[in-house]
Amino acid sequence: MNSLKIEDGKILDGFIDIHIHTSPDVKPRVLTDYEAALESKKRGMRAIVLKSHVEPTAGRAYLAHKLTGLPVRGGVTLNLHVGGLNPEAVRSTALMGGKFVWLPTIHHQEIKLDTAALEEILYLVKDHDMVLATGHLSPQEIFQVLDLCRSLKVEKVLINHPLTRVVGASLDEQKEMARHAYLEHCWVATMPRHDNLDPKVMFEAIKEVGAKHCILATDMGQAHNHSPVQGMEMMITSMMKQGISWEEIILMCSKNPESLLFK
Repeated sequence: MNSLKIEDGKILDGFIDIHIHTSPDVKPRVLTDYEAALESKKRGMRAIVLKSHVEPTAGRAYLAHKLTGLPVRGGVTLNLHVGGLNPEAVRSTALMGGKFVWLPTIHHQEIKLDTAALEEILYLVKDHDMVLATGHLSPQEIFQVLDLCRSLKVEKVLINHPLTRVVGASLDEQKEMARHAYLEHCWVATMPRHDNLDPKVMFEAIKEVGAKHCILATDMGQAHNHSPVQGMEMMITSMMKQGISWEEIILMCSKNPESLLFK
């Protein structure tokens, strides 16, 4: 079954990539919103999520969906470009159909986690059935956010790439985070011009925490890397070679992301 899936080109059928970077952007990207959606649709994928560090992507996702028919979701990253922890940026994104709210990424060191603003944002996330993602916060900051999410009953929470240098969560920290959120493992971390992470480290983290608590995504789209679809294929093939089962792949690439996007 596993080899058949790979050989017949159906390995991505029904899968979701919740972390893709596309153009237009301030950095070179390998595909536009439309091209990424079209390529994903041609490979049988269920949906994709467009992320930008510098502008909301809800409107762009809507247009990509209209042009291709593939469910495409967007959101807003709360960097300085939108005013940091800005509830109004979250509100407008929600009203435009945005699904994700990413806490600061490239500006995580400049933006303080103001509790009052964060609470207002979390209420908006909850009321509009959005997903709260932790961006590039440190483990200590992530636990602060998780505590607040629990107290406000925000249930759809995603820990972005815990294995990367910028986050650097230990296995014990990942297991604790997984009690309250999904852990997102991104293939871009294994790329030479990024973290150059050994795929074995990713495999061991997944096995330690459990696939039911994890999501596989690519975080790809950079001009110097493969396309997101190619990255997803590489990731799945590598994880299966390491010892991840096809059932676990389906859980992390289909069922878990579906629970965030469509349930």
